[in-house]
Amino acid sequence: MTWFAGFELTQIDVHGITLNARIGGPPDAPPLLLLHGFPQTHVIWQRIAQRLKARFRLVMPDLRGYGDSSRPPGEADHANYSKRTMAADMAALMTALGHARFGLVGHDRGGRVAHRLALDHADRLTKLCVIDIAPTLDMYEATDLRFATAYYHWFMLIQPAPLPEKLIGGDHRFFLHGALGGWGAKGLAYIEPEALAEYERCFGRPDALHAACEDYRASAGIDLEHDRASRAAGQQIACDLLALWGERGVVHRLFDPVGLWRAQCSGTVEAGPMPAGHFIPEELPEETADRLLAFFS
Repeated sequence: MTWFAGFELTQIDVHGITLNARIGGPPDAPPLLLLHGFPQTHVIWQRIAQRLKARFRLVMPDLRGYGDSSRPPGEADHANYSKRTMAADMAALMTALGHARFGLVGHDRGGRVAHRLALDHADRLTKLCVIDIAPTLDMYEATDLRFATAYYHWFMLIQPAPLPEKLIGGDHRFFLHGALGGWGAKGLAYIEPEALAEYERCFGRPDALHAACEDYRASAGIDLEHDRASRAAGQQIACDLLALWGERGVVHRLFDPVGLWRAQCSGTVEAGPMPAGHFIPEELPEETADRLLAFFS
């Protein structure tokens, strides 16, 4: 399979930063925005994109701080890496591309950006899919030894700069390979060589390590403030939601994804497991593409 055959790589300026993105599919097809997570970039979607490109106008950006998108230094309150800011980036990107309404898929950190986008820009979404996450606020408020052990990086990366940046930067490939090959993934064989090379190229840059930590620092602070305010105001996801998780992953063992997402969504909720670890889009590209085709079509 040719690497991202038929897709254009472009850079688009929004909110004072530059977003790197691949775009492809029929220009008049329904737009679908695909958001990656940590510690990856948009290339997680390569094999899925080949299966969806005939039916959708696909937009696959690198999130702020990741890949070849801008990686600004974090602010004192980490607000420039809040999910509110990152969601606003994505809404502005789709506006710049001429898409008033669109479907949205988010894996891992991209799912948390997608959740906030669904709350702050509800009129923009047709449907939403989140992959292998539960709502951030519910996860932090249920913190116990099991959660802190399984999600150790959540608590490592939020430590004050530059501690985690320096620790990971000492051998970033060791950390990266451990993350990608663990979390239920059973090794690195599921990753295309081109994708692994991209993850290695992007992840180890000092400003990228800092940006990833800022993403997590925001989630443990200002994002929780935003989430509590949204719940106090009665905000819910208004569109239909598909929640998927990996059977070999952790989230469903510690939380109730179906119940937690139904509590946050006023639309129809469809949910279920996939026979994979955490990195479902790369571990099961055909099956994931089939689920997305059925849901968004």
